[in-house]
Amino acid sequence: MAHRSLLLKFLSAFLVFGAWEIAGRIPVSYAFPTFVESMGALARMAFDGTLLQAYTETLKPLAIGIAISAVTGIAIGLWIGLSNWFDWLFSPIFIVMQAAPLAALIPLLVMMYGIGLTSKVFVVCIMAMPVIVLNTAGAVRNTPSSLTEMGRSFQASSLEVILKIVIPAASPVIFSGLRLGVSAGFIGAILSELKITPTGVGDIITYSRSIADYASMYAAIFSIIVLAVLFLNLLEKIEHFLFEGNTRGYASD
Repeated sequence: MAHRSLLLKFLSAFLVFGAWEIAGRIPVSYAFPTFVESMGALARMAFDGTLLQAYTETLKPLAIGIAISAVTGIAIGLWIGLSNWFDWLFSPIFIVMQAAPLAALIPLLVMMYGIGLTSKVFVVCIMAMPVIVLNTAGAVRNTPSSLTEMGRSFQASSLEVILKIVIPAASPVIFSGLRLGVSAGFIGAILSELKITPTGVGDIITYSRSIADYASMYAAIFSIIVLAVLFLNLLEKIEHFLFEGNTRGYASD
């Protein structure tokens, strides 16, 4: 089964990259390079250190923002899921944040915090945190009541019920929210570099577009996608390690 899954992944990648190569050779647009050209540009930037230098800038706000969003988002989501009063008070805020075009807030953040690291971290947080909070809250609210009642019948404290019953039972949806939040965080990191100051990978994208070096532009975008996929797979491995046997659904399934 594992070999079949890996084979299907390779087949999927082959189809996507093959379609990319064909579209670039037609071409569908003069600004759309082939897959081979883009990978050549990616290799060139990797070997000359351009990509490494860019990611040292991009990963700073991304790592800080994701860490803040994960810790704070899960904590707030747990509180919302466990407290009806807190749910009534704060859920609408995060629902609006998830639905609103948050990119429009970037100029306001620049006015308040300047064009440095702080503004970029805020952009990552406002993109990533709503989905983490709402998924965590929904998972906690839908924890089977029979499990929590059983815990209390065995004289478990409220903290023990949360740590040993609620969180493990809600872990699949919580980690799904984390994966979605990480994806949104990557978008926020690149968006901040495109809208605030052209640094890191955003600088490569902006500069390559300005000089019509579209192969380098697509190579930079491709590298972000690959990094995001690797990070999401790492989260999946962490979930399997922490909650082995409870990754397909609730503990009561």
